[in-house]
Amino acid sequence: MSHHNVANGCKLVAVLLLCLGASAGDHRSGRADAAGQEEHAAHGSVGLEEVVVVIQSQRNSFHARRAGQRKTEILQQAAEVGQGVPVVLLLHELSHYEGDWSILPALPHLSATYGHLASWFFFIEEETSVTLPFLLQVLRRYQVQEEWFLGKRLHDNEASIIHHYAFSEDPSSFSFPAPAAGWALSTPLLQRLAERIQHEHLKSDFTIDLKHEIALYIWEEGNGPKLTEVPEFCTETRDNCATTFTTYLPNCGDPVSKTDVFVAVKTCQKFHSERVPVVKATWEKDAGLLEYYSDVTDASIPTISLGVPNTERGHCGKTFAILRRFLSKAVPKADWLLIADDDTLISLPRLRQLLRCYDPKEAVSLGERYGYSLLQNGYSYTTGGGGMVLSRAAVSRLVSSGCRCYSDDAPDDMVLGRCFTSLGVPITHSPLFHQARPYDYSETLENAVSFHKHWNIDPVAVYKQWLQDAHPRDEL
Repeated sequence: MSHHNVANGCKLVAVLLLCLGASAGDHRSGRADAAGQEEHAAHGSVGLEEVVVVIQSQRNSFHARRAGQRKTEILQQAAEVGQGVPVVLLLHELSHYEGDWSILPALPHLSATYGHLASWFFFIEEETSVTLPFLLQVLRRYQVQEEWFLGKRLHDNEASIIHHYAFSEDPSSFSFPAPAAGWALSTPLLQRLAERIQHEHLKSDFTIDLKHEIALYIWEEGNGPKLTEVPEFCTETRDNCATTFTTYLPNCGDPVSKTDVFVAVKTCQKFHSERVPVVKATWEKDAGLLEYYSDVTDASIPTISLGVPNTERGHCGKTFAILRRFLSKAVPKADWLLIADDDTLISLPRLRQLLRCYDPKEAVSLGERYGYSLLQNGYSYTTGGGGMVLSRAAVSRLVSSGCRCYSDDAPDDMVLGRCFTSLGVPITHSPLFHQARPYDYSETLENAVSFHKHWNIDPVAVYKQWLQDAHPRDEL
């Protein structure tokens, strides 16, 4: 039965009443449980063996370990439940291609390998807990022969720069899934998406906000399904949740020491009086080792000139000079380098807590991950405005590799990403870093590590509201 013409099947009076009892609007926005149960009385019940769980894992050792633990938990739970065993996949193990994190490049492989066996593909994050019996109850509400896109609904409250101001006339009209709550694709939809991906190019070369861009691709300008709201996909703990989620800020022990993090702030003369005072009024006090790098020396701040002329954009020359200085004897030796803009707002205590989870002897590039041309074998990068965190091992590999800027004003974050990709160093993503302002995001922002830009906001007030802890942990 066509996904768009389900009402045509409501011919008997009883079934008609059930259909009318569901939402009178677009049926894809959800159906009454009774209607779903009636449908599946004729179609049989989905078992766990028909579910493929894809954990959106990362190659970094900490994240790979956490995702592996989640996989073990799910399989152990399936054994206890006794309703079949799902296929549980770690996304980073599907292929050697780093761009699989953007999901779309991985769909043809998922379709070809598991499409003939599975009814549902369920995507979760490594910190998403799943209650399998409740998940089955949810999936059994929907006809597996149809195209379904299920998730917890997010939407923009106002037109957002990170979504290219899409749906600016009515931002709340378009929904996209909360990744931490999990989201599901029925096999017919996944197979059609996989076919599309192999025969068409994306409109944009950039992957910026994965959940929004996937929803746009699936919606296909109104030709595909909208997101169906599933109340049991949760980011909080309450009764009858099929999924729950706690935090993106794991507790791996005591924060790393202040002197384990060297902070490099990029500025220039025209922002010395405008932006640098904001850094000094907010997060500078939490830094153990910090230097300001500018195009001129200003003893009142103080700033250091690296001999690289200021550029209106890109700043690649300046960033590579910072990398070389970090490895030199001109600055104290530290495990981690944070490169931030002068209009980046950051919580250094939370960053230090997060960094305890990572091994500085491993090549780590950490921050908010973007992608460039990922369907055409492109590369990922840590976007600069939210702060780029590099382990000493990563900086050493990069500098010794001979990788260079093609010009001083080349985009430093993209050049670094391309270099790390060529070196086999994964770009590690944390949703706690943000390239834009708090008001540009629709999801929860608790425990955020960074925001970026002073445009149309009071940056000090934003820092106090979102980043300053009332009772920070003891400083080490």
